[in-house]
Amino acid sequence: MRAKAWRGLGQQGLARAGELITSHGVVPTPVFMPVGTQATVKALAPADLERAGASLILANTYHLHLRPGEQVISQFKGLHRFMNWPGAILTDSGGYQVSSLGWFKKAGTDRLVKITDEGADFVSHLDGSKHFLSPEKAIQIQLQLGADIIMAFDEATPNKGKDYARAALRRTNRWLTQSVQTWRASQPGQGKRPHLFGIIQGGNYPELRREAAKWVIQSGVAGVALGGATIGQSVTQTQTNAAWVMEIIRQTTLPLYLMGVGVAPSHLIGAVQAGADMVDCVAPTKLARCGLLYVGQLVIPAGQVKRARFESEYRQERLDISKKGFETDQRPVEAKCDCDTCQQGFSRAYLHHLFKARELLYYRLASIHNVRMMIRTAELLRQAILCED
Repeated sequence: MRAKAWRGLGQQGLARAGELITSHGVVPTPVFMPVGTQATVKALAPADLERAGASLILANTYHLHLRPGEQVISQFKGLHRFMNWPGAILTDSGGYQVSSLGWFKKAGTDRLVKITDEGADFVSHLDGSKHFLSPEKAIQIQLQLGADIIMAFDEATPNKGKDYARAALRRTNRWLTQSVQTWRASQPGQGKRPHLFGIIQGGNYPELRREAAKWVIQSGVAGVALGGATIGQSVTQTQTNAAWVMEIIRQTTLPLYLMGVGVAPSHLIGAVQAGADMVDCVAPTKLARCGLLYVGQLVIPAGQVKRARFESEYRQERLDISKKGFETDQRPVEAKCDCDTCQQGFSRAYLHHLFKARELLYYRLASIHNVRMMIRTAELLRQAILCED
């Protein structure tokens, strides 16, 4: 019996609004998930995330397995209590991180990972210690982490040709079967058994993506994710990959998660237009720490989400607060933004000063702004979908 994770409430074209049902509350969709890789969204406290409107955040199995270890977190009955976060949590399986260790081999060095049908032998980036991650172990770790949504172990596909993509896809499909078996054999802990999502791989090859989509859906998982190195790089590329599998996915009521999408508000808009219910990205907080802050407004002509766009006077929808031109600028980052940073009157000049002085307060104020801009964009798209007559 497939566990129902999502219910639909409205739709415009491929864009749709609904609710994710989790053990830690109902999550309105479409939703942008801030990334808390190591059980923290960098520079932000849980209260900051709540005030920014976050209801679902992401943590990563690879990083938390290496430090502090799932054994430590399980002593707190899971991540929620460990990090004092009351909302829902999704954990990535670590497949992307482990796979990517082998993508960038330097001349004269050994790879940091060896992937076989059994799993991945890899070397920790922290201390050089050796580890092994299999589909079964990835699920077991995530169960100890206590997330509301967990991901099947996968081999993320770089751009290395069709033969490589096909081999990685077939391996990922086998791993999905093993992940589902391990999940089904588990005993629910403090709450209900978490929802398990499967990941569609296949690179930039439509026939491989469709093959993977069919396999994921028939596996009995509660949700579908679209992953790999080709997702999130550009709006057009992401939409194309989603279009290849959308007809298959929409034969079900499964939620669709586009992994790693959200470098800019326009990327989030494009993902929702392509049919995504969930997206995540490290970019909002990472860019904030680099002095890059989102500026602009979501425009939805006549309430038609398919025509939605993000209008900004700045290239790539963000200003560079390090520029000297902001030294005396008394305006907030974005006049129409409802985040605490803008609403409490922190000026561009002040943020410029904090950034130049490397004051820690800058990272919090900047991250609050960027995260809220993304979450608010998702909220407004949802409202437009639900308001259609």
